[in-house]
Amino acid sequence: MTLIVICGATATGKSDLAVALAKEIKGEIVNADSMQLYNGMDIGTAKLSLEERHGIPHHLLDILTVNQDATVAQYQELARAKIDQLLKAKIPVVVVGGTGLYIKAILDDLNFPDTDPIVREKIALEALTLGEDVMHARLSQLDPAAGFAIPKENVRRVVRALEVIEITGKPYTANLPREGSTKYPFAKQFGLALDRAKLQERIDARVDRMWELGLVAEVRDLIKEGLLDGRTAQAALGYAQIIKFAKAEMDEIEAMAETKRTTRQYARRQETWFSRDERIQWINPAPVTSLLETVLSSTIGKDE
Repeated sequence: MTLIVICGATATGKSDLAVALAKEIKGEIVNADSMQLYNGMDIGTAKLSLEERHGIPHHLLDILTVNQDATVAQYQELARAKIDQLLKAKIPVVVVGGTGLYIKAILDDLNFPDTDPIVREKIALEALTLGEDVMHARLSQLDPAAGFAIPKENVRRVVRALEVIEITGKPYTANLPREGSTKYPFAKQFGLALDRAKLQERIDARVDRMWELGLVAEVRDLIKEGLLDGRTAQAALGYAQIIKFAKAEMDEIEAMAETKRTTRQYARRQETWFSRDERIQWINPAPVTSLLETVLSSTIGKDE
């Protein structure tokens, strides 16, 4: 059985490598980017077009509308079911994405307590009253690791983390995997890593390109489709800033600059998250053909 994970920070070239790899091993791709779950969120999430997928089936893309809220537990169930289905059919699987908790949810036995509507509503009301800064500061005090991993702009995740802490009496990050609890011990993980200056350059260029492709228009269209009714999608990088621009809370130049800044911050959080997982083999981004050779030599040969 072949299960390969391609992870790393945003803008490191994960998607292109995943497509090339899946094509080479006759596999299929499972998305592990939390915002690519949303239908219509294409430009701002750097979602590959049908043409760019080169005929490789992609799973767990466009499965939610922007007014729906995604949960890690729901994703875990869907992703594992699809992976198990593919592996049972002897189809190699390539998981690709930069949402660290989603990849952990696939590979490891995380425990997700059920929601408590009363606790949830109380904390959500506090968030509306006190604001994102206060709530994020509270989370950082109770669970510094969660405060570092979850951006304050993602109020829904901050509220959920605080809810879990109140329900369980334990840090939110206590749900991270225990040693030896891996569901897919044969999985191989590869992380793409860039030096800070090069990564910043790529991020800035990507944001510029997104604006050129029409990200502002995409967000305005999604607002009409209910983007503001869901808490998850509207917190996405770029989307949150353009929403503020649409509300006249900042101008377009400020929205673009803020998108670049928050994306760089997010990339640093991704790097920190993935650096904790000693199972990841790190490779420096290079031409796809070179990366492909590195991954194949580290997987196929060892499996045989």
